[in-house]
Amino acid sequence: MADRLLNVAQVAVRLGTWEESGERFPRRLIEERRIAFVKVGRYVRIPESVVDAYIAANTVQPRRRGSHLRGVAA
Repeated sequence: MADRLLNVAQVAVRLGTWEESGERFPRRLIEERRIAFVKVGRYVRIPESVVDAYIAANTVQPRRRGSHLRGVAA
């Protein structure tokens, strides 16, 4: 099955930034070439898999308990 193409508003909703800044954040990602996109005529579309990859690449895992104390002299 082909990857679904999302418009900028759909990407903003998917990233959870719609309420705060509307389309501003995904448009900035596009302008700064921090996310891949497709030009369809004058329209910009972002493959759903690219949004998923962006989320995965920017997900920060929590530290393990006590790991912040390693290497500190008591």
